[in-house]
Amino acid sequence: MVSTFKAVNAQGYQQIMGRFSSRLATSFLSYIGQESGQTILDLGCGTGSMAFALAQRGDHKSIVGIDLSEVYVEFARSRTDDARIRFEVADGSALPFEDNTFDRAVSQLVLQFMPDPFPAVQEMCRVVEPGGLIAACVWDSYGGMSHLRMLYDTASALGFDRDRTLLRPMTTGGELESMWERAGLEQIEEDSISMRFEYENFDDYWSSFLSGDGSPGSMVMGLTPEHRATLQEQVRHVFLSGKPDGFRSFLASAWICKGIVPETT
Repeated sequence: MVSTFKAVNAQGYQQIMGRFSSRLATSFLSYIGQESGQTILDLGCGTGSMAFALAQRGDHKSIVGIDLSEVYVEFARSRTDDARIRFEVADGSALPFEDNTFDRAVSQLVLQFMPDPFPAVQEMCRVVEPGGLIAACVWDSYGGMSHLRMLYDTASALGFDRDRTLLRPMTTGGELESMWERAGLEQIEEDSISMRFEYENFDDYWSSFLSGDGSPGSMVMGLTPEHRATLQEQVRHVFLSGKPDGFRSFLASAWICKGIVPETT
């Protein structure tokens, strides 16, 4: 599986996204519903936010999280002693599981980092039994992430960001639904959910990019020290917006989609 996501430091990921993705997981799971006694695949588990939310939400038989990053998988393992949860390093586009292994498969904040996510969707369909649920969630990074637009638009105005990585695959309306249709899933539903990214102050916001994890961290840490300092000062100006430094809350939205694996005939 090819991924454009830069995984550097698990604690850094927790700072930039993990502390928020756990909240997103709760809303995502409310959307797709739950059934007890199931075996569930978490494709692209990262540091474990979705797997832990699943464990807290339902009486599941087992939860298997897979991710390409050994650093993130080891961190996720260190965070739990729940016997139902297992984390493995594996390729989401070539899953090491037999057909019909799971009752459902979920994927949160992963598909947008795959240049071609379709093989991973096909693999989820393969390893989930007929009648099982396939669901995914991705940020609306271009139109629904105001705290990142603040960073990237400021960098662009300064001439520091020429890659413009906000408009990713699967992050606009209808893309997930179209891929679910292409995969042959049934009873497909696409929607959006919203939450807030909250920061105690500007340092809490800015420091989240300094581990180099993810696209914004990679962009910030890829700058020269001089350019990074200039960007920091300009983003701080926008963050403060004429008010004293302190708590800020930014609205964020994500696309979600679910569908059912067809029954065999």
